Amino acid sequence: MNESLSQMRGVGLRDEASEASGTHGATSGTWSFGAGGFVGRTLAALCVLVERLCAVVLALDVLVVFVSVILRYFVHHPVDWAEEIAGDLMVMLVFLGGATVLARGQHVHIDFFRGLLPAAWRRAATQTGSWIVAGTAGGLAWSAWQLLGDAANVTTPMGLPQWIGVLPVLLGALLMTAVGIANAVRGATRGTWFTLAGCCAIVAAVYGWNTLFDAYAIAPWVLLLAGFAGSLAVGVPIAFVLALAALLFFISEPSLPMIIYSQQVMAGIDHFVLLAIPFFVLAGLLMEANGMSARLIELLVRIFGRVRGSMNLIAILATAFFSGVSGSKLADIAAVGGIVVPAVRRTRQDANETAAVLAASAVMAETIPPCINMIIIGFVADISIGGLFLAGIVPAIVMALALSTMVVIFGKKIDPRAAFPARTPLLRLLGGALVALVMVVMIGKGVTSGVATSTEVSAFAVVYALVVGGLAFRELTVRSVARLFVRASSMAAGILFIVAAASGVAYALTVMQIPALLSATMLTLAHDYGSVAFLGVSVLIMIVFGAVLEGAPALIIFGPLLVPIAVQLGINPLHFGTIAVTAMGLGLFAPPFGLGLFATCAMTGTRGEDVARHMLKYLALLAVMLALLVLVPSISLWLPRHFNMA
Repeated sequence: MNESLSQMRGVGLRDEASEASGTHGATSGTWSFGAGGFVGRTLAALCVLVERLCAVVLALDVLVVFVSVILRYFVHHPVDWAEEIAGDLMVMLVFLGGATVLARGQHVHIDFFRGLLPAAWRRAATQTGSWIVAGTAGGLAWSAWQLLGDAANVTTPMGLPQWIGVLPVLLGALLMTAVGIANAVRGATRGTWFTLAGCCAIVAAVYGWNTLFDAYAIAPWVLLLAGFAGSLAVGVPIAFVLALAALLFFISEPSLPMIIYSQQVMAGIDHFVLLAIPFFVLAGLLMEANGMSARLIELLVRIFGRVRGSMNLIAILATAFFSGVSGSKLADIAAVGGIVVPAVRRTRQDANETAAVLAASAVMAETIPPCINMIIIGFVADISIGGLFLAGIVPAIVMALALSTMVVIFGKKIDPRAAFPARTPLLRLLGGALVALVMVVMIGKGVTSGVATSTEVSAFAVVYALVVGGLAFRELTVRSVARLFVRASSMAAGILFIVAAASGVAYALTVMQIPALLSATMLTLAHDYGSVAFLGVSVLIMIVFGAVLEGAPALIIFGPLLVPIAVQLGINPLHFGTIAVTAMGLGLFAPPFGLGLFATCAMTGTRGEDVARHMLKYLALLAVMLALLVLVPSISLWLPRHFNMA
């Protein structure tokens, strides 16, 4: 990959993209800290053990939820322990898995700002970032240790000791601290110790100033913003940018004991509904491993191969289809791009154009159920997830039609026989499409009918992909399934650790009364200029922070702030949620900061600057479609109203 692309998108993002595509999985044996020497080998062995433990935890979580569903709906004997056990297992998955994701260098981060520094300063910035990660994880461990002591004599509603749920947070934070230190001292030079001394000097100076000059102490909100901006600039992973910002606030705010910090981080992911995220990711990976993506795309080539712009049209259709299985946009792009882009090159089409189409398709697919970001905003803003799933379908169809029209207008005809020289028998292609279609229908019907929750449906989807997909295609082995569980646990831990860290920032904003201030400002704006002005400003906020922060934290921070204001203004929360997720997706895949765009480039082997030029026309079209969604609420509300969910 070329140097400029590496500088813009960051190593961590490249690795996560590769993880999604399976080219650089969690079992690849590469470590961010290296594995030389006794300490390095020991730490690497420990991380491998933890990865496998997390895969087992994910499997147990699926089993617990699946059994509870069977007992509730088929045996009519519901159990009370399922949600508590599943929640404790998810805490273990997130914090232990988050440490292994850090060890693999797979946490999402922005390298754009660090790339602007002089070359001589970049290594120092990287080492500083590693020290920041170690310090942040150490702060979390300190708070978790206090929480562990506080929970020693407390039991859960089920009668289990409460410390069982806290212990993984402490162990995961300690492992993150060790990995952060190992990253910092890898290939240590004199500059390594200068960066450590610099970090310690800054901490000592701030502490000393606030202690000696209490009347002029630096305000907690200033430290929060400074920690956020500084760590983002040196390329710290997004999750740790958020965790550091919240940590600085909790340390400097005298009214808040440090124990609350780990409580809030835990509370961010201690909800049954969020289990749908790892389950849907796992279901998507299982269907991809079954060869489903290859069969579907080859079938689409047979059907649409002679249409103008057929390969890009197929990229749109396939992305929409797989978004109805995995919920993860990076996984969808990997599944589709890994097959479409080689076919594009075989037909001598422009791979940069196809990469731009894939990125634009991911924006379109942000609202296709079971979208992870729909689950997140539904959870944090208390909106019906089933209603959001319904509200996102028609907007996605409208955007898909617009993108399809554009690729046909700008496209060229190809010889479809060149795309797949080895042709699969038609019956096998139709059978593969049918198996996947049943899965998509099962997910959609289960969630939107209200018969089961999104978490319960996602557990069924995993079992279906394992059993039916395995029997239909016979391409899964015990070893390959084990690797998929490791990959899924790593991907899910990376996503959910961001959710956990962002919840700490959201709590800090609440303590600072930012919701009340924002509410007053936005209500004044709406009073003076109308609700459309409020929606317009909200869209701009989500686009900017979707680009800078990645999707989940932007929704976690701003969703609970903006949704209540929208309701006060008479805006349907389903309509607002759909707009917010779409706007966030537009920022996520927009140059120059959009992490999703550079992940797409990494997975397709293209250059960010080349793809960005092709992307502009699609971004303009998507912006027009987003404006249409804002101005015509019925586009998102028609289907929920039809099912009496709006």
